[in-house]
Amino acid sequence: MKKICCYILVLTLFTACDKILEVEPQSQITDQVFFHSEGDFEPNVTGIYSVMRSIANNVTYGMERGEELISATNSRFTVAWSQTLSPSNGAVNYSEWYRGIGHCNLLLDKIKGFEFAATPDLKKKIVGETYALRAYFYFHLLRVFGSVPIVLEAITDENVIQHKRSTDQEVMAQILSDLDAAIAQFTAMSNFSKTTYASKYRFSYGSVMAMKADALLWKARVQGGGEGDLQAAVNAVTEVESTGLTLNADFSKVTGNRASANSEVLLAAYYSKDETPGGNYGKNALPFKDVLEGATNKEQIPYVKNSTNGQGAYQISPLSKSLFKYPADKRIPFTWIADMYPAGPKISWITKYPGTVYADDRYSDNDIIVYRLADLYLMKAEAYAALADFVNSKKYLDLVRQRAGIDLYTGEMSTAAMEKEILDERGRELFFENKRWFDLVRFHKGGTIDVYKYVPNLKGKTTPLFWPVNTTVLANNPNMTQTEGY
Repeated sequence: MKKICCYILVLTLFTACDKILEVEPQSQITDQVFFHSEGDFEPNVTGIYSVMRSIANNVTYGMERGEELISATNSRFTVAWSQTLSPSNGAVNYSEWYRGIGHCNLLLDKIKGFEFAATPDLKKKIVGETYALRAYFYFHLLRVFGSVPIVLEAITDENVIQHKRSTDQEVMAQILSDLDAAIAQFTAMSNFSKTTYASKYRFSYGSVMAMKADALLWKARVQGGGEGDLQAAVNAVTEVESTGLTLNADFSKVTGNRASANSEVLLAAYYSKDETPGGNYGKNALPFKDVLEGATNKEQIPYVKNSTNGQGAYQISPLSKSLFKYPADKRIPFTWIADMYPAGPKISWITKYPGTVYADDRYSDNDIIVYRLADLYLMKAEAYAALADFVNSKKYLDLVRQRAGIDLYTGEMSTAAMEKEILDERGRELFFENKRWFDLVRFHKGGTIDVYKYVPNLKGKTTPLFWPVNTTVLANNPNMTQTEGY
């Protein structure tokens, strides 16, 4: 950044305004001032995580289209929630994802020429993280659009190849290839240890294995993969289990503790009051204190004093609340709370990401969880259920239920029954963690539910499960085609 700032300052001081307009594309400027020494690569990969954080913090794709949320006092829903997507209404420009992919491609291209003679492990770490980041971007794109162009070359000038849309199988193959490449880099480090999480805010062996399990489940259940993919997902979760993580005994610590000191979290997006003043998506669920006037339990509800710190837009839906059918469920106080008035409750406020109370106000600064152990346990239960290994499926389902303090599973030992219970358990355990829509698509494609009958706003509609592509994308890339069904 210092180099860029100096470069801009020189342009400002010594170049006329008309010459500034002739500055070459930013990718060339970056190529001129970065990647000249080993020290240029570490801050570059660190910067790519800002793109990942932005995507992890966007509830439009992972949550709005599901059944979890309804309006509270200040609706902020888009057409995703109403399921009225069309090429002219809610279509998506995927430039942010490809911005991250472009940074990954450039870094991977430029790092080839550096040996890192004094710190060879650092090069492996950087390359491993970059492959994992690229896999993350493509996996998110795949789940949003169904299929997208695969771009692997570094863009260093204005000559950009216009790629056509790859098949979903080709995109998945690229994701798994990048994940395996990341794993190979991590395991080749001289100081490699499965149990080492140098930072819970950056990819490591355990979190790459978590994403691999996630991708393999998608491949098996959405793309028609076979038992081999399901077993590979089981094996990936087994590797995650070997990295030394444990469930928090107290569910309040799941989102209440920072990822860096959280025994359950594999990967999270970092937030803090001063570093990210805009806060995370949790602020959309925090009510402003004035709307709680008269509530007898006002002080038990996480509210803000300044309306800019809390939007009061979301509350838990009746359908999601109905999943919590056990009154003794320890997760309830840290998932939602109903305000109480003499005439009865009005709104069920979300408490999953309550933020932190400071001297001046509450701020939504909890780390946003990307992967945690309970999520992986339920993935393993899902894979075992699809493999008809009901004993092991129940084992991993019950590990999550036991921590929650609810009854262990006593239902029918069949694929259909266990998959439905696992989906419900994911709805309880992972509520408001930006995963629900992807879960619903996976279980719909796997035959567990009919999402068009399950999600209230999808009933009576034929809106495709994947998103339409923005006309800007189609105009800029004549080889790109619209998502099927639009």
